Amino acid sequence: MIQHLGTNSIETIRLLLRRFERKDTKDMFHNWAGDPEVCKYLSWGPHSDISVTRTRIESWINQYNFENTYVWAIELKSKKQVIGSISVEIHDDLKKTCEIGYCLGKEYWNQGIMTEALRAVMQYLFFEIGYERIVAKHDILNPASGRVMQKVGMQFEKMLYNVSRRRDGTLCDCALYGKNVGDD
Repeated sequence: MIQHLGTNSIETIRLLLRRFERKDTKDMFHNWAGDPEVCKYLSWGPHSDISVTRTRIESWINQYNFENTYVWAIELKSKKQVIGSISVEIHDDLKKTCEIGYCLGKEYWNQGIMTEALRAVMQYLFFEIGYERIVAKHDILNPASGRVMQKVGMQFEKMLYNVSRRRDGTLCDCALYGKNVGDD
């Protein structure tokens, strides 16, 4: 049974995964939301100015009133700075399934940070909330995102063709990965 608890803080060796706060606006804009390279394969962004980021954070803060909202700021403890986000994008409580999305500032790529965050969030969603299956997908032009999924034990399941349009107008194909509770 799904037991929604909302976005509770999760701590790992290097990270504090926590709810976004208004004070995170500057970090979010400068570290990833305003960066065209970071947002290249995402369905949103880059934010044109910091007011767009402020509005997005306000929206998340309001969503925290609902226990089925899972949106974490990824804070690097050593810098006390928000460097990315990870969230449940879609959930189906009847099937006990959810889809995760994530984003990380490019200064922090290739350091195992997103793998650490994703592993912790998956543990929380499986063992605290009760999801039995977690999926994630990535634009095939962004294989680094798929490597993160593989590192946490997710398995490639299928290609999804013409899922959406990229901001440049081209059609986007995605690779879908999944993991069930108890999978090694």
